[in-house]
Amino acid sequence: MTPPPPPRPDLAPDAHLERAEMEAMQREIAAAAVFEDDFSFDPATLGNPLGTASSGTETPLVAGVDQSFLTNEAGDQDRALSAVVAMRGGEVIERVHAVTSLEIPYVPGLLAFREGGPILAALEELSCDPDLLLFDGSGRIHFRQAGIATHVGVVLDVPSVGVAKSLLCGEPRGDTENLSPGTHVPIEANSRVDADEGTLLGYAVQTRQYDSPDRSINPLYVSPGHRVGPETAADAAAALATTYKLPEPVRLADSYADEAKREYTR
Repeated sequence: MTPPPPPRPDLAPDAHLERAEMEAMQREIAAAAVFEDDFSFDPATLGNPLGTASSGTETPLVAGVDQSFLTNEAGDQDRALSAVVAMRGGEVIERVHAVTSLEIPYVPGLLAFREGGPILAALEELSCDPDLLLFDGSGRIHFRQAGIATHVGVVLDVPSVGVAKSLLCGEPRGDTENLSPGTHVPIEANSRVDADEGTLLGYAVQTRQYDSPDRSINPLYVSPGHRVGPETAADAAAALATTYKLPEPVRLADSYADEAKREYTR
């Protein structure tokens, strides 16, 4: 069965564009993105393992997205393996992956043009329809406010959140060292971002921390991708992180990507 065309196929990542064209497309994507809550599910149910809220609302279906890479005989990365794990109320509903060729090298700020096509191919394999997509990557915390979570979210018109392990750009409004679990530190735009300085881009979110003065866990950098506000994005990442630092859908997608990769490298 052929999936329906995405709502914005004109903005799908195209690795054959020139760099200036890619950057122009990202600005168009940022203009099309909705960086506020615009969804039908109850976000309070995201961390509810029982599946429903007191209102009777069903827990939303959340899909985590991550990637691994395959190498050729010369040792060069030539294919991306995109993995998607869909979960509801702590239960895995579906796992899919897709392998596609890589057409351009990694360029900071243009990740979606390298990995967006493979991710879209994997999402087309899903038989379920996620209410929320979580990406191992940036959303609005991006030079042109259009990280991979924003790019894919806008193309598919699906609520999306970026969960990055490092800060691509922007400036924390406070210290991000050795934070207590549950702490959210706002990340605002600075001169490296295509936005008014001080614009709230997302949050540094501390999901887990060691109970030791000698070592610490860095926060996650969480930002809205599309149709999710910054506060809800941060709360969702925190609610979906169970016993590990990463939100469970993303963590399981990372694990599944490694598992699937082994099938291709035997």
